[in-house]
Amino acid sequence: MVKGGFFVVKSEKNKSLRLTESAVMVSLAFALSMLQIIPMPFGGSVTAMSMLPVAVAAYRYGTPWGLLTGFAFSLLQLIMGMKNLTYATSAAAAIAIILLDYVMAYTVIGLSGVFKGKIKDRGNALATGVFTACLLRYICHVISGCTVWAGVSIPTSGGLIFSLAYNSAYMIPETLITTVGAYFAGKAFTLTEEQIKRVPMERGALINLYTAIPASVGTVFAFVMIFAMIQTEDGFDITAAASAGVVEWVPVITVFAVGILAAAVIRFALKRKTPNQP
Repeated sequence: MVKGGFFVVKSEKNKSLRLTESAVMVSLAFALSMLQIIPMPFGGSVTAMSMLPVAVAAYRYGTPWGLLTGFAFSLLQLIMGMKNLTYATSAAAAIAIILLDYVMAYTVIGLSGVFKGKIKDRGNALATGVFTACLLRYICHVISGCTVWAGVSIPTSGGLIFSLAYNSAYMIPETLITTVGAYFAGKAFTLTEEQIKRVPMERGALINLYTAIPASVGTVFAFVMIFAMIQTEDGFDITAAASAGVVEWVPVITVFAVGILAAAVIRFALKRKTPNQP
């Protein structure tokens, strides 16, 4: 009886820890979503890896719990985005916005742990899961854009192409920085133990970290410059990028190229060192 009682207590303790930790992760994700690197005029933004805390919870506690955590996060996002419902042209459109742009788009983050155990390396498993979740979120926004928002904030003609491009403008950098963050979170912390602990990163992971930083910074800044390019006095014109001249594109290409080149040089220099070198 005592032994059985011990396991009951332990189980209750684990449930309390899981609930508390997930609540903290959702709160952290919500706070990070307020730190917008690139705010988009018609919804969406590049944030400070706001999806990552929910992804970590999904990886630690499994997909069912991860989906529940993602759903809780989606409700907070919905509350903050309630004003968007005023643009809905019908009740059906409002329901579609709620489901596609909020509930489904953020609940899918709970799938970030699907590769746990399937991919041996913890960092690669979490990063692959996050990338998959970001792709699914992107699809949700694209479908919403070319259906619900067509004729409202997206042109009716060519709505699918516009939605693909518009949502790419923030989802590509968001996916990049969140996937990179997920990889190093998996490498730097013990996400499968009862308590998250810091662990020393092996040399290969450190090389990847030093390589990823300049490449990610260059890519994100390039997207910021593109975003500035397509903003006009009348709002947001995605066709402005296609009609821009060499003068506008040279700085964008230069920033991106410098980031990639710096990453390549750093990786080459670190690879040449022997493991025993500082």
